[in-house]
Amino acid sequence: MVVLGVDGCRHGWVGVLWGDGATEVLVAPTIADLVAAAGDVEAVAIDIPIELPSDAPRTAEKLARGRLPGRASTVFNAPALTVLDQPDYHAANAANRAALGLGLSKQTWYLVPKIRDVHEWLATRPAVRVVEAHPEVCFAAMNGGVLVDGKTTPAGEAHRRRLLADHGLDVVAKPRRGVAVDDVLDAAATAWTARRLVRGEAERLPPEPRDQPSPAIWC
Repeated sequence: MVVLGVDGCRHGWVGVLWGDGATEVLVAPTIADLVAAAGDVEAVAIDIPIELPSDAPRTAEKLARGRLPGRASTVFNAPALTVLDQPDYHAANAANRAALGLGLSKQTWYLVPKIRDVHEWLATRPAVRVVEAHPEVCFAAMNGGVLVDGKTTPAGEAHRRRLLADHGLDVVAKPRRGVAVDDVLDAAATAWTARRLVRGEAERLPPEPRDQPSPAIWC
């Protein structure tokens, strides 16, 4: 089994390729380039909204925040689909309010180029299963509870490294140009979820709907 976990970074995207007990860190400017470099994988889990709402906020974020008491602020609301077509923050904020009744945070606006990159890639219908994952929710699932220490603190980094190792993910996470250590650790956490997905062990937030598909965060 070979899977790919993906997180954003200054360079573009960082991925952790995990298969047969070995890992490899990949970096690419676009999501299409990253997945192409990964080769044949069974699943991709990525830390970015991939199913954008049109007329109401997503339930997935609310449920993800519920898994992170004390650290719920690490989960940003997904922007409305119409935000991808806006030229600047002012227009995007207005469009988000019109569609969802919510303002658009600056943090989310800064993610829009990456959200657009993934949205356009998915429109090509890649021949691999792709799901959304949130690293902090993944780590909380590994840990059996939320991680109190932030990911950029020494204690938080050590805890995350230990959790990954305990779950069989021995990843070389070190600073490199355009990629921070926490970017690699986050990508590894989503790779853990991708493997759980293939095994049928991953949890969906919200649970699979009975009537129609809905946006979800997996862990």
